[in-house]
Amino acid sequence: MRINTNVSSLTAQEAATNVNNALSASLEKLSSGLRINKAADDASGLAIADKLRTQATSINQAVDNGNSAVSLLQIADKSMSEQSNILDTVKAKLIQANTDTTSEEGRESIRKDINRLLEQLDNISMSTNYNGTQLIGDTNGIGSTTSLSFQLGENADAGGTINLGSITANTTGLSLTGLKNATTLTKSLAKSMQTTINTAITKLNTFRADIGSTQNQIESAVRNLMTQATNITAAESIIRDVDYAQESANFNKQNIIAQAGSYAISQANNVQQNVLKLLQ
Repeated sequence: MRINTNVSSLTAQEAATNVNNALSASLEKLSSGLRINKAADDASGLAIADKLRTQATSINQAVDNGNSAVSLLQIADKSMSEQSNILDTVKAKLIQANTDTTSEEGRESIRKDINRLLEQLDNISMSTNYNGTQLIGDTNGIGSTTSLSFQLGENADAGGTINLGSITANTTGLSLTGLKNATTLTKSLAKSMQTTINTAITKLNTFRADIGSTQNQIESAVRNLMTQATNITAAESIIRDVDYAQESANFNKQNIIAQAGSYAISQANNVQQNVLKLLQ
């Protein structure tokens, strides 16, 4: 029997160190709620989980983009709804002017009313914007907006972008400058301009239809993105998050082994005491 080196005690101490390390790792997981706290825990799992997290973050931003785009389109639609009311009123006034029961003085009053209404139509066009972006006409009231592009996907080049064409919802774009600039309003002009107003109403409704279909497309994309984000986050959770039931069982197991290891170390040290009996 040898007492200079207590091999049994050293073996028990090594085992106890390993168990204590396992206990510390288990406590870290239980306290953080994560199965992977550092790359050493699961290198490949960490790489996959981080990629999934990046993807989910990108998709959530795309959802925010979509919701902002819907707000933008609703602003444009509400403004054109008021423009539509203006055109309806202008048409009614032209019908009023195209009858012999209306005097020349009455037609002049109607002309002034129409002029003010078309000025307001242009004012609406110029003032309708979202965060400085013109929506239904330029700031001069004569030109078109630039086409708008909304990114609603992780990759803008792979079907992740929805576009809306340019809109010119003003007297120039609706071909109403002749009526707006008329210095007199005759019965014949009132009659001919009814066709022009009808064409303008149809064109404005076409703009509104484009906005409505774009909004439906965006809302559909947002719903799909939200489903993707949920599924991707769930996939990341499976890889990264700790299973508390499993890890609690593992902690209890390691804790019992640690207690047994402490007992083993004490017994290994006591074995050396038997050598003294040989020396008595």
